[in-house]
Amino acid sequence: MLLKGEQLAAHLERELRPLYVLYGDEPLLVLEAADAIRAKARQQGYNEREVLTVLPQFDWGQLLAAGGNLSLFGDRKLIDLRLPTGKPGKEGSAVLQQWCQHLSPDTLLLVTLPELDWREEKAVWFTALANAGVALKLNAPPLAELPGWIAGRLRRQQQSAEIESLKFVAERVEGNLLAAHQEIQKLGLLYPPGPLSAAQIRDAVLNVARYDIDGLREALLAGDIGRLTRTLDGLMQEGEAPPLVLWAMSEEIRALAAIRSGLDNGRPLELLLKEAKVWGPRQIAVKKTLQRLSTATLEAALRQAGRIDRLAKGIGQGNLWEEFLRLGLGLCADGRLIAHPAGTAA
Repeated sequence: MLLKGEQLAAHLERELRPLYVLYGDEPLLVLEAADAIRAKARQQGYNEREVLTVLPQFDWGQLLAAGGNLSLFGDRKLIDLRLPTGKPGKEGSAVLQQWCQHLSPDTLLLVTLPELDWREEKAVWFTALANAGVALKLNAPPLAELPGWIAGRLRRQQQSAEIESLKFVAERVEGNLLAAHQEIQKLGLLYPPGPLSAAQIRDAVLNVARYDIDGLREALLAGDIGRLTRTLDGLMQEGEAPPLVLWAMSEEIRALAAIRSGLDNGRPLELLLKEAKVWGPRQIAVKKTLQRLSTATLEAALRQAGRIDRLAKGIGQGNLWEEFLRLGLGLCADGRLIAHPAGTAA
């Protein structure tokens, strides 16, 4: 069965199949679809999960073994099979076809692939997967369809906008769905539920301030204390919303903490970067940052971010911008400042 990405939510409300295949050119959509399927699987009792990544010299017997090793406690199992190259090879092709002939209600196979061309979509192994289960092709919508996609995302956070405003956003994020996702999240942080005016959207999207949120994230990753201090001061002087600043810093910290934890447990870095949605040039900065920061530092930073969140909600006393600076300096200095209460010397 072939489904469009926008059909997945309705499909999962009706049923959960034992086999899903996700592929396409838009990592954000692939990751979101995989998250939705995994969440539904947990609801249906698939409490055990095993991740298999097909790298060179991968033993395809692992997949068959994973399908046969069910929990002693009767839990169902989800097998997360990832093929970064999209090419299973002769042995993999045979194993996947064999799997399709013996589907089990107690084992759910989720196959994640990159973008495939028309020849690969007609391969015997892929056709077998699509016929036996559910296949979703997840490509970024073209510019003509992007305003509708943005409108749908706004509805999720109980916001709406006129078509001209939607087109305005679409023209500025074309070709970068992750940027579109971040702009929509920003609107949700800056404005309450309800209709958004053209002026509100333009103010949010056309933020051409010298000191901007992206600059803050770059300074945080680089450990550049001077730039971090100047950027935070600029954001404060320009009246930037504290929840947006906290979101930007927390997103980086959470991603770093997840990757650092995975590395400590022996998992491959490239896979962890993909799971944390770290793409393109940002990967270089994140890799360098991970060499500087420890798990203890990042866990302390997460706790500090939680305290700032409570402070922003009126719980406790303190200056938000001083706490932002302390959080940032602590990460730049590998945690030496985070542990100190506000107002004390580091």
